[in-house]
Amino acid sequence: MPRTKKKNSREGQHGHVQPFSDEDASIETLSHCSSFSDANSVADEGGETSEDAAQEDFQYKLKGFIDSTVDKSAKTRQGALDGLKTAMATRILYEFILERRMTITDSIERCLKKGKGEEQRAAASLACLLCIQLGSGIESEEVLKTLKPIFKNILADGSANIQARQADVHATMECFENLFTRSYARMDGTYTSINPQTSQLHTNALLSWALLLTICSANQLKDILRKHLTKLPRLLESEDVNMRIAAGETIALLFELARDMDADFEFENWDELCDKLNALATDCNKHRAKTDKRKQRSVFRDVLKAVEEGDFQSETIRFGMERMTIDSWVRKRTYDAFREFVGSGMNYHLQANEFIRDVFELGPPMLVDSATVKAMKISRFERHLHNSAAFKARTKARSKFRDKRVDVGEF
Repeated sequence: MPRTKKKNSREGQHGHVQPFSDEDASIETLSHCSSFSDANSVADEGGETSEDAAQEDFQYKLKGFIDSTVDKSAKTRQGALDGLKTAMATRILYEFILERRMTITDSIERCLKKGKGEEQRAAASLACLLCIQLGSGIESEEVLKTLKPIFKNILADGSANIQARQADVHATMECFENLFTRSYARMDGTYTSINPQTSQLHTNALLSWALLLTICSANQLKDILRKHLTKLPRLLESEDVNMRIAAGETIALLFELARDMDADFEFENWDELCDKLNALATDCNKHRAKTDKRKQRSVFRDVLKAVEEGDFQSETIRFGMERMTIDSWVRKRTYDAFREFVGSGMNYHLQANEFIRDVFELGPPMLVDSATVKAMKISRFERHLHNSAAFKARTKARSKFRDKRVDVGEF
């Protein structure tokens, strides 16, 4: 017998299922992370039945979202797409999705073809998350094979909605090149007039193109270096700060890849490029917003080091009991691309998503037993006590110092 549809606070005025809120996503993430890291805790506490019920309710909501992607109402379809996106960004749903892969792919295809603007953008983002969930096997390849022609048509269609065109990241490098090269400055230094929405599209195309650079063959990279490295610096003069930053990071990435192939790689316009990068790293242009200049300076200091010295400012990402070092521009571009789609769920996916762990060579997911989790909690409590004691000591010392200042003043 089909399960009776329950009325709850997530249903709209017409009974349509609404997407998860940020609070719901946070609760679901914490709940699932807890069960992942401590699989025995629920059973030990006698809560296995409630956990099963919660899982059943969660899957029921997901099925509702899938059904709602074919609703006549565009608003309902949008809500369903967003609900599925949130769920895939915050939980590992491989088994559930695998059984419904074709249905979800058909829904994405339908929304891309018949939807407008935001709906197409959400459908394209969902396609990326679907592939992240399915991993690098034949299932993802079939999703790509089905949707790639649609993405290419949207990218090539100048009359298509800008929001839809900038969301597609699975088309070919040639498609992306045809977009971001339109932002190149002319040889005389002038630019084609571009509105902010189109500039954002070109920026996203450049970043997607840069991601594909990380998996190119040596011969492909040689052709790309010859064709684009002399032209990409023109994007550093763009009025759009995000385009300038994307161009700078892509240039740093290309230099890293070129030096990996040839340690003695040389660039003919190296001095001129370094001058441009240095100017952006110390930008004092009064016509630019302070926040833009601050963000730009930080990025271009790193880009300048990459071009001049082959250096990279490494960063450590901590997740659960593990840590990962972002130690190259290749790794950074890959990490940023995943984080764009899974958002706040990135640390969870680093712990539990086999595909993402394989990309970053982290090995199989670690299963943490209840004893380890308990030890971690004790450690945190001890740190709290230590921090509290240190805070009290600082407060006491400062109080004595203030008293002495008063005494001196009175003296």
